[in-house]
Order: sequence, then structure tokens, then C-alpha cells
Amino acid sequence: MGEFDDGEYAGINEVTSPRENNARKVSVLPLLFLIFYEVSGGPFGVEDTVRAAGPLLALLGFLVFPFIWSVPEALITAEMGTMFPENGGYVVWVSSALGPYWGFQLGWMKWLSGVIDNALYPVLFLDYLKSAIPALGGGHPRVLAVLALTVVLTYMNYRGLTIVGWVAVSLGILSILPFVVMGLISIPKLRPSRWLVVDVQSVDWNLYLNTLFWNLNYWDSISTLAGEVHNPKKTLPKALFYAVILVVLSYFFPLLIGTRAVPLERDLWTDGYFSDIGKILGGVWLRVWIQGAAATSNMGMFVAEMSSDSFQLLGMAERGLLPEFFSKRSRCGTPLFGILFSASGVILLSWLSFQEIVAAENFLYCFGMILEFIAFVWLRIKSPHAPRPFKIPGGTVGAILLCIPPTILICVVLALSSFKVMVVSLAAVAIGLVMQPCLKLIENKRWLKFSVSSDLPDDITTHEPLLR
Repeated sequence: MGEFDDGEYAGINEVTSPRENNARKVSVLPLLFLIFYEVSGGPFGVEDTVRAAGPLLALLGFLVFPFIWSVPEALITAEMGTMFPENGGYVVWVSSALGPYWGFQLGWMKWLSGVIDNALYPVLFLDYLKSAIPALGGGHPRVLAVLALTVVLTYMNYRGLTIVGWVAVSLGILSILPFVVMGLISIPKLRPSRWLVVDVQSVDWNLYLNTLFWNLNYWDSISTLAGEVHNPKKTLPKALFYAVILVVLSYFFPLLIGTRAVPLERDLWTDGYFSDIGKILGGVWLRVWIQGAAATSNMGMFVAEMSSDSFQLLGMAERGLLPEFFSKRSRCGTPLFGILFSASGVILLSWLSFQEIVAAENFLYCFGMILEFIAFVWLRIKSPHAPRPFKIPGGTVGAILLCIPPTILICVVLALSSFKVMVVSLAAVAIGLVMQPCLKLIENKRWLKFSVSSDLPDDITTHEPLLR
């Protein structure tokens, strides 16, 4: 996957985090499942690939797409996350390579796309429960349930990242188990010929690519809490490696079962169809189990995403890109104001539809990834000898070649976006372009306090403080 260089990193090995309380550090297994929930959470939401393109292209998509997108993004995250092992993640990378202005723009786009993404999960959680509790289908009971669920899950984030990590492990096992059982039950009903069904003329490429992209991105999100990881120079690459395998299997195996065990009716393959397949293969008990797993998966994705979003704001404040109050931690060591701002954004955006959420966050995420790729390549050119505990082989040429396939994919996803999504997303980008100068004005007028944390390591590309 890459190469390690322990000796080269010795000079900054002691400053892997601003906080040296290892009792609260995240180890490999919780980190693995935090990444799993940042990216996936299980096969819930992949059904649209079958509806859009049929079984063959759906299966091929989850085998080929990871090599085009997931593996390059995970490798870049492993190299850059160990090069800059602190909270803020990709914001610090881009600030070091392109300057603090573009670091802020990346932070704004990624935080907004993360909050938009997180607004989806309380709604989906209730969608899986409304068959058992019809009152949750709409009206005031649904609004109150969304608010209550957001508050409960936000409090879980407040309690600490190690708690969130081990909750993610438990929820991950619960999310995967029913599909293992479904696979065993389906063996007598297998019809492998159903895998080969394809009709290229009827493929909805926009839905197909957006669904694949949404289900296989966000590998870089874990970098925003690298400062909370125990020995990140080894733990982060290892967790990313195992997470890639776990995510791909968690998509491919259920699709393999579902498309070969029941007759193909593409129009039925929408969100929640795996629970219907469970009922066909095993009965009501398996359907209920899968619905419960889907609900808990949404809880896991919510807490993992909020952890990433809130620690990103903390890391930006520690670098002086946001007001100092964002760097304040609760007595549990969590970013208090980062959590409150992220939760508020989730509540404000929870009225959006599923399709609008996926398209809008994909658009913003693509812009952010372009900045990350540029920063990754530029740091290889600008600072070829900077310490890199994990380094992707191939030199600068290899780094450029690694970024070409995902960049082409980004261009395709952006080109397929609707006019409405494009306008709304570009307006959000424009807000970020104006917001950073406004924050500088606020700092110069001393209306709010900004500061750079003294606990942070120097910019290892220059051996000087990473200035704002």
C-alpha cells in the first residue's frame, strides 16, 4: 500500500498531537470503524445502482470504482495524515501547500458538505422506523423525533471520541451481521446468471455515478481528528488499509446475494429494498433485523461524521483560521463549539430531500478534493525531503499519475450535476470566498480573538510555524 520511513520522522515523532493523554487516544479497531462509518456504514443506499444500471454494472462499479477513487484517496490520506498528524487534517495540508486562504476555502467546503451529509441520517433513521411507528412518517411527531435524535447523538459526541469509536465498533458489527446470515440462507436460491443482466441503453448514468461516488468517498475525513489518534504514523495507514477492504466487501457481498437470489425488478431497487429481500429469503424476522441494522447504521454514520466535522473546526481554530473559541474543549476533551455549530447546521438542513443532499454534497466535495490533489502534488514538488512516515512510492510522477483517474471522475460528476445543484453549490463556494476576508477584518478590528496554539508542531515543510 505504501512504504514506511520511521527514521525520517524521528524529529517530530514526539509531537503527534497537541494533547498527550494517551488514555483518550483512539486505537486501530475504533479508528477502523470510524472510517467505515465516515465512508460507508453498510450497504444501505447502494440499491439505486441496480435500479440505475442493472446487476452487472452495479457489481462491477463496486469492484472497479474503489481503484479509481477510494484507493487513491485513502493512500493520499495515509501519506498526508501522517505527514501532518494533527486535528484539522486536509485544511493543514492545503494551508501548508497553497496558503491559509485556500486552506480556509477547503475547510468551509468540506465542513459544509459534511453537515449536509449528516442532515440525512436522522431522517433516514426515522424512515426505517416509520413502518413500525406510522406517526414518524410526518408532521410534528417527526420533527420532534429528528430534534430529539440529533440531541442524543450530539451528546454522545460530546462525551468523547473514544466512546464514539467503540460505539462505532458495536454498531458496525450489528450492521454487518444480518447480511452474513442472509448470505447463508440464500445459498439454495442462487441463480448466478442474474449477475450478467445489463442494458447499456437504459442506464441512468447520473444516478449511477452519484450513488457510487456518495457511497465510496469521504476517506479523507478521518484526517481531521488525526491529533486524537494513538501513534497516528502507524495506526492511520493500517486502519485505512483494513477499512478499504471492509467497505468494499460490505457493499459487494450484499449486492452479490440480492441480485442472484431474487428475480430482477429494477424499479424495486430503491432505498430499503434489502429489507424486502430479507423478508423474501428468511421471513419477517430477517426483514426486521435488517431494518434495525439500517437504523443503527445511520446512528453510526451520524456520530462519525460529526466527530470529523467538529474536530476540523477545532483544528482550524488552533491554526488561527477561525476564532479562538472554536478551539475550546469540553471537560471530556471534545470540541464544544465545533459540536454545537455542526449540530445546528444539521438541524437547519434536515428539510432537504435525499437526492438534493447527495447531489449538493458531492458537488462541494469534488471542489474540495481538487484542492487536496493539488496540495498533495505541490508538496511533493515543493518539499520532496519533508518527513513522510508513510510514503506512496513512485516519486512526483507517481503522485501525479495517482491523481489523474479520480480527477477525471470529478469532472464527470460535476458535468452531470443539475443546474439547480450547480447554482446552489457555487453560491455556497462564493460565500466561503467572501467569508475569509470578513474574518480577517473581524480579527484586525479585534471584535473576536484569533490565535495559533503553541502546542502545535511547526510546519515540517519549512521548519517554521505555519503562519496564517
